[in-house]
Amino acid sequence: MNDSSASAPRVINADLHCHSTVSDGWLEPEAVVLRALANGVDLLALTDHDEVGGIDAAARVAQAHGLAFVAGVEISVSFAGETIHIVGLDIDPHEPVLLEGLAKVRSGRDARARRMSDALEAVGIHDALAGARRFARNPELVSRAHFARHLVASGVMPDVRTVFDHYLVRGKPGFVEHEWASLEDAVGWIRAAGGVAVVAHPARYRLSAADLGALFDRFVAAGGEAVEVVSGAHTEDEMRRFASLARQRHLLASRASDFHGEKESPVDLGCCRPLPSDLEPVWSRFRPPSKPSHG
Repeated sequence: MNDSSASAPRVINADLHCHSTVSDGWLEPEAVVLRALANGVDLLALTDHDEVGGIDAAARVAQAHGLAFVAGVEISVSFAGETIHIVGLDIDPHEPVLLEGLAKVRSGRDARARRMSDALEAVGIHDALAGARRFARNPELVSRAHFARHLVASGVMPDVRTVFDHYLVRGKPGFVEHEWASLEDAVGWIRAAGGVAVVAHPARYRLSAADLGALFDRFVAAGGEAVEVVSGAHTEDEMRRFASLARQRHLLASRASDFHGEKESPVDLGCCRPLPSDLEPVWSRFRPPSKPSHG
């Protein structure tokens, strides 16, 4: 009797968006790689916020254990009053154009953190910046997640998601406006580094249908090529929605947990839903030797 499964291509367990202590993750870059290995990941990208400082260490551990690894980054972008995240995959993390751009983005974070602390002080939450800094291993990358962890540790709120909902999103007391990189700059830096630009977790953005369409129009015009169809932040319905968008706009599809830590992330490394089989995976464009077979 024929076993049809014997000839079926093996599905690649790719996780192409996660974070380490270099930005707002809980694990060191090396530990992220080891957790991915333990979870059966075949292809991993480390994509810290506006920073590539953990790439070399992660790559060394991945190589030592035979895990296919690509360098990545997640760049903060301002668009239509929202903060949008653009992931760069298979980048050269030492490309000067990219490094200069990321340094510019990081340079505004300290001022934003001070303004966030002042805003929280005004509603009775004292010394929030000092508290956030205790959770930030990289002093150039004090983020909203670090403030949220401080508020949880202080007993203000029970978990990080609740802190965001009550204090750190638009319209709440700790939210402050900030101008990040432009969409065109972010995509340009990624392309200059030889990488593929991806719109991260698109269902998270509070954009109208018109603004979402404009985002992808500008993204593609700038040279962007992919969208996170499968994300730890996406429901099944949202996954289907952005799979349809990928088909309509002829975009590559990415799969990612957006893992930060065991207690904060809804999906662990390598544990996302699979990509729809008719979509072209973003890793089909990666440069050798990290290009696995189509799955």
